[in-house]
Amino acid sequence: MSKTITITVVTEAGSLNYGEGVGNISELKKFNRADGNTYSLASRQSIRYDIVRLGNELFGWNLDTVSKSKGTVQFKDDVTIEDSVEMDLFGYLKTGKKSLKRPAVARLSHALSLEPYTGDMELLTNMGLAEREGEHPNLANIENHISYYTYTITIDLSKVGIDANNDITLSNEERFKRVAQLLDVLKLLSRNIRGRQENLTPLFVIGGVYPLANPFFQGRIHLDGRALDLTPLLQTDELTFGGQAMKEFTQVGLTEGTFSNEAAILDHFGEKVQTVEQFFQAVVNEVARYYEVSNEVTKA
Repeated sequence: MSKTITITVVTEAGSLNYGEGVGNISELKKFNRADGNTYSLASRQSIRYDIVRLGNELFGWNLDTVSKSKGTVQFKDDVTIEDSVEMDLFGYLKTGKKSLKRPAVARLSHALSLEPYTGDMELLTNMGLAEREGEHPNLANIENHISYYTYTITIDLSKVGIDANNDITLSNEERFKRVAQLLDVLKLLSRNIRGRQENLTPLFVIGGVYPLANPFFQGRIHLDGRALDLTPLLQTDELTFGGQAMKEFTQVGLTEGTFSNEAAILDHFGEKVQTVEQFFQAVVNEVARYYEVSNEVTKA
């Protein structure tokens, strides 16, 4: 049976993604909602970029996979998912007389702020450099927003390591290894931007390994001050498929002190609540069982 990991994360960070800006003002990527508020976002492309960056830094994922020989930057014809974890997880398009396309098996949402942007700005200058030359500093303004953010990722375990375009099927050990590495990256995710390194390690995470591909908890994370709204999470958990309630597969990872209604979270989710580390260990265990391979976490 096909199984899919669905994980929805809550993290806290500042000013994660900028647009083109106007004049000397750098604008955050933002969107408006019917509540009249403006919220910032980090695009799924920016999150993907940092996942691949860390995959390379931590696990040596191959980045020598693209060229501009066809006029646009794209993956090389002679590189396959066997050579590239990135292409395996996030798909590819190779154009030509016969274009080859493989959809992503790991699908990301944008990271959306959970608190509204209220117009905070930061003044930047290059005073330190200008003073060395006896010059006046140049000025710039950037929009600033520190907030909780949420994003969702789904990973179709049945399609990892398989590519019909090149008749490739990787071993279950390699498929497990790639998914386990991706989960490690998500657990330790960070974003490098404008001289800062923003910590995107999850403070709260909900999801698990499900019998169908669906980002169940995407759009279900809402805050009331520092309290997590539990109603949409609990009602989503009651959804059924094939006679099984999704709550049978759902697990929760929580960093203590994150939400003001922590006691209510522990009360409603009960024994499902564990630390973020334990959550990811549990998911890795499920992945190992799916691929029928041994796992150091399982042995621990």
